[in-house]
Amino acid sequence: MNSVISMAYLFSAVMFILSLGGLSTHETARRGNYYGMVGMAVAIIATVAGITSGAYLPVAIAMGVGAVVGIHLARKVEMTAMPQLVALLHSFVGLAAVLIGWGGYLDPRVNLVGAAHIVHNTEIFIGVFIGAITLTGSIVAFGKLQGLISGKPLMLPARHWLNLIAILVCVLLGAWFIPADVGPTTIVYLLVMTSIALLLGIHLIAAIGGADMPVVISMLNSYSGWAAAATGFMLSNDLLIVIGALVGSSGAILSYIMCRGMNRSFISVILGGFGSDGEVAGGDGEVEGEVVATSHDELAEDLRNAESIVIVPGFGMAVAHAQQAVSDLTDKLRKAGKTVRFGIHPVAGRLPGHMNVLLAEANVPYDIVLEMEEINDDLPKTDLVLVIGANDTVNPDAVEKPGSPIAGMPVLEVWKAGKVVVLKRSMASGYAGVANPLFYKENSRMLFGDAKESLQSVLGKLNPA
Repeated sequence: MNSVISMAYLFSAVMFILSLGGLSTHETARRGNYYGMVGMAVAIIATVAGITSGAYLPVAIAMGVGAVVGIHLARKVEMTAMPQLVALLHSFVGLAAVLIGWGGYLDPRVNLVGAAHIVHNTEIFIGVFIGAITLTGSIVAFGKLQGLISGKPLMLPARHWLNLIAILVCVLLGAWFIPADVGPTTIVYLLVMTSIALLLGIHLIAAIGGADMPVVISMLNSYSGWAAAATGFMLSNDLLIVIGALVGSSGAILSYIMCRGMNRSFISVILGGFGSDGEVAGGDGEVEGEVVATSHDELAEDLRNAESIVIVPGFGMAVAHAQQAVSDLTDKLRKAGKTVRFGIHPVAGRLPGHMNVLLAEANVPYDIVLEMEEINDDLPKTDLVLVIGANDTVNPDAVEKPGSPIAGMPVLEVWKAGKVVVLKRSMASGYAGVANPLFYKENSRMLFGDAKESLQSVLGKLNPA
């Protein structure tokens, strides 16, 4: 039986690896999801089959409750709320690591000596430490994204020293805890460390401003992976170790990519804003030029006259649920012989609204959805750019103003096109909290209102043409 379970775990591990590979491109993403579903189903069946205590009823109840909650969330949660849902789910992984660690330490059946005892206690200590940070950090991230907690960074005096002292105390507690046998004193060590780690998770994420939350979610994803790996060591479960390593490493890589896309220091974000104020500072608010509004009729005429068009979607498109209207407009324009492509910023395409996912959901062809690096060189040769709800990712100050808080951040250089039309509800700033000079440039026009309604109106005016 054990050999069958081991083979099932190996099969699941291969499926998860294939799933990650499939999710790397649009064309294979659906297949990647299927691989992941199959791998998880086999892993669950194998785990249940490996139960030796006969406690099938509690496991069945727990699985039933989890399935009901999961189906409810999958049907109810909008794509725009996916980041905070992911953050909340990460907290469950952290909680599981903490509970399993404590349970494994207090289990009276465990009686190890020598090197095995040292390894066991080390696994428990590290697993609980990472799990506790993931638990509270994920809850704080959820609160910030959901608007339950202020997005402003918590700036405690000497906050970096507080973090350092907390980590050093945990290291000292670990040095006392790991070689000792189970007893009241070691339980106190583990309890104190757990409390410090819980507070550390709160402080690390609370010190990071709202502009960096997309990176934080990815970073917490990595933390949850390492917590799962540590749990796998505690339970001697090879599959958990493999899954945890995959999630931890892929989350770390994605965090680095997103940091690079936002011109952030990866180390700075990990340490809760170390080396910065934890938040992008506001600009001086002085922007030269005048905002010129346009109308649905004028935009329809611009689209008729343009031969090459680039659409840059942002979080505003996701909020307005405008992806289907965008798809319909794209189909209309391509049938009229226009060249239509999409420019996706590396951050906007991955977490805040998942632009790539929304466009795929609306059946926009994969081959016209391009990354920022692929489309930027073509923007000067583009007749018209439609910016739908994007802000910071198209801000010229990142390139043209060295003293700007977002200077150096890679952006889609849409202002180089012949004409730019920005669809927004208002002149409000984006996550970074800085003004956008794009709105004031001579070749820019603003179309205010709900993006979905505006695009549907423009599409209606194009149809008779």
